[in-house]
Amino acid sequence: MLGAAVGSFLNVCIYRMPRVESIIFPGSHCPYCNNKISWHDNIPLISYILLRARCRHCNVKIPLKYFFVELLTAALFLFLFNCYGLSVKFLIYVLFTSLLLIATFVDIRYRIIPDEVSLGGIILGLILSCIFPQTQNVDYHFQGLAFSFAGAICGAAITYLTGLAGSFIFKKEAMGFGDVKLMAAIGAFLGWKLTLLAFFIAPFFGSFFGIIVLIRKKSHLIPYGPFLSLGALISLLYGERILSAIFWTQYM
Repeated sequence: MLGAAVGSFLNVCIYRMPRVESIIFPGSHCPYCNNKISWHDNIPLISYILLRARCRHCNVKIPLKYFFVELLTAALFLFLFNCYGLSVKFLIYVLFTSLLLIATFVDIRYRIIPDEVSLGGIILGLILSCIFPQTQNVDYHFQGLAFSFAGAICGAAITYLTGLAGSFIFKKEAMGFGDVKLMAAIGAFLGWKLTLLAFFIAPFFGSFFGIIVLIRKKSHLIPYGPFLSLGALISLLYGERILSAIFWTQYM
């Protein structure tokens, strides 16, 4: 229920952030007829079904994306709760996951990643890692901040250098600066080891999708933020096991 409610708010962020609109004012309204959405028409998941995916006032079809974001957020929140219980890590990681979801769906639609997500994520990651160093698997506040800072630098640096190399080889921009900032935010939350893992996981999914786009649209351009986000999520949930399997040792 909490995840679905947050997903409803994420839909607001996904729609308004690229348009540089306030995510608070005005309240929820139909973007087509501008009529205010009543509370009983704004119940996550349920209202979409009861309204048969149409606005009550203008009867315009509500995109399936809204329902999907709410459902996906609910599923991820439940999964994280099963992993971490009602703990500080759970609260921090649901915030982190929410940022990744916003970045993913905005990048898919507009090929940009809002600074509110990337730069805001860097600041939040540094602050939370300092206050709660256990998220970086250390005991002291300064260590948590240091690991978070190292992760942000590592994420930004490897993405930026990869983009430079790609631009040199292909003679055109290979990686947007929004991806660089997003990886810095991922690093601030995950630390440098899991961030490197996330960076190398992303191409496995990106290349598969890129082949499909190349075949269908004859284009090499794909939004890369979603794959960085997916790599970060996999690294968060399974990174320790993956690193243990790679190095045949217990990950610390």
